[in-house]
Amino acid sequence: METETKPKAKRVSKKAAAAAPVEHKLRIRVRAYEHKILDLSVKQIMDTAARFDAVVVGPVPLPTEIKRWTVNRSTFVHKDAREQFEMRIHKRLIDIENPSPKVIEALTNLNLPTGVTIDVKMI
Repeated sequence: METETKPKAKRVSKKAAAAAPVEHKLRIRVRAYEHKILDLSVKQIMDTAARFDAVVVGPVPLPTEIKRWTVNRSTFVHKDAREQFEMRIHKRLIDIENPSPKVIEALTNLNLPTGVTIDVKMI
């Protein structure tokens, strides 16, 4: 029987870890009720980031959030007559790796259509 030995992990000093470049990500989460407006907004964000030579990952389509309601058609009688409504919220995720200050400034000055919600996080 041969026993395999695991290679020992190298220890990294705190100074060496601090000297390594820290990677930052700008995580942009875009939400809208209409998918066409959402796709146009995402394309506008991607074009803006590409103009400043930023590394862009995405857009990643996230699951569509569906909210449903069932209501009686009449107020008092006819319990069997009902209407069903739903509201769909489409979502996309975009990551921009190591964004420069110019990219961040360009994205903050971006004029997007109404009905599009953007959440920006620095990771």
